[in-house]
Amino acid sequence: MTQWNIQNIVDELQQARNEWRTQRKSLKDFGGRELPSKDEIKKIMNDLCGILFPMRLGPHDLRQQSENFYIAHTLEKTLHSLLEQVKLNLTYDYKYKKHNENTDVIDVLAQSIVSEFAQKLPDIRRILDTDVIAAYDGDPAARSVDEVLLCYPGILAIIYHRVAHEFYKKDLSLLARLIAEIAHSKTGIDIHPGAQIEQGFFIDHGTGVVIGETCIIGKNVRIYQAVTLGAKRFEVDDSGRLQKEYARHPIVEENVVIYAGATILGRITIGQGAVIGGNVWVTQSVAANSAVSQSSATKTEV
Repeated sequence: MTQWNIQNIVDELQQARNEWRTQRKSLKDFGGRELPSKDEIKKIMNDLCGILFPMRLGPHDLRQQSENFYIAHTLEKTLHSLLEQVKLNLTYDYKYKKHNENTDVIDVLAQSIVSEFAQKLPDIRRILDTDVIAAYDGDPAARSVDEVLLCYPGILAIIYHRVAHEFYKKDLSLLARLIAEIAHSKTGIDIHPGAQIEQGFFIDHGTGVVIGETCIIGKNVRIYQAVTLGAKRFEVDDSGRLQKEYARHPIVEENVVIYAGATILGRITIGQGAVIGGNVWVTQSVAANSAVSQSSATKTEV
């Protein structure tokens, strides 16, 4: 203890925590750690991938005749784990965001949310099938849909996103963001769980893709690495604080292709069937069935 001056460090850390809690008006201790667990959510998402695609993303020794047994067993376990994480998210929201200590409704609400999510799993699987086909059809290097499912980071990212988006719609922002961030860490693809993405979506290569919270993406859209669908500017209120929860990201209509490195900013519309070339900067709406590309480079003598 003496060598490292541990007690002094402990005291200083306590002081730093108290200063933060005073600033944030969160001095009251409600008990244990009432936040969703990233480690638990990782396990839940791994299990959900296996439930959705048992013969490809499930256990390596699974046989087709055992699929239903595996899914039933895993689903029961996973939904119980998910229920606990939803309760933690709701408890946090009630106590710290809504400043409401009456948490009697949380158990019933959490059960309803998880039950509704479970009923949507077949529909999530069906829309993911369209994403897998879009990847296979959209990449000449793809040799099979199995290769797409097992190897493509864009597919993993959209699986996680389609799950996260369901919880975002239920205003479980912590849970949704944790799922999105796990996918981001795994793939290098950053999709905010609020983004609305229709079927047949394909991100090729994927590294560095950013899709903002209020993006709306139509059917059969294909984008490549390092694409940003972001905000052009951030609005502020009278006190100078950034405003939140307003539409600030692009609308991308059906059958659009956006090539590597393109940056598309603001609440603009990329019209149906448009092609956005690589490394362009777009801040104005683009007409349907048109193409945007860089100006030709000019060579100069040095």
